[in-house]
Amino acid sequence: MSWEHELFTMFDDLESQAAALWEADREAELADRARSEYATVTLASRLMASVGAPVSLELTGVGQVAGRLARVGESWCLVCAAGQDWIVPLRHALLVHGASERSVPEVAWSPMHQLGLASAMRRLADAGTRCLLHLVDGGRHEAYVERVGADFLECRTAADARMLVRFDTIVAVQSRDD
Repeated sequence: MSWEHELFTMFDDLESQAAALWEADREAELADRARSEYATVTLASRLMASVGAPVSLELTGVGQVAGRLARVGESWCLVCAAGQDWIVPLRHALLVHGASERSVPEVAWSPMHQLGLASAMRRLADAGTRCLLHLVDGGRHEAYVERVGADFLECRTAADARMLVRFDTIVAVQSRDD
């Protein structure tokens, strides 16, 4: 074997080792980037990719609500289940089953989907729909949403009594058939 052949064999071996080290480093970097990217994914963005699909939510003090995910906002979602609509502030969704493995980044959402919980509640007030308010303390109140403030609902009960309900106390609002 000539010295040139040995030299080229050694260079080939060194190139193979360098390529293997580069590939291992690249895989670690890609895994790290994937972890970093996933850290920016929100629950709402995962749910946005699930609109139209059946989901099941476990809610604080309410239990399971299962149905078709109809709409998602920045901090809430609308689930249509057995002829009733459920508006759910996402902070009270303890578990979500059936969500897509994809996500839709918030920059890709239409302006309509970037509306907050107050917008969804205003639609209830405009419709004059009878609702069952599920609260964090386990309480339930049948009422009609009449007006929506910055951080509360003004409701009328069946006995025509007025009550104010803070948004942060609402676990879910369930539509009721009249």
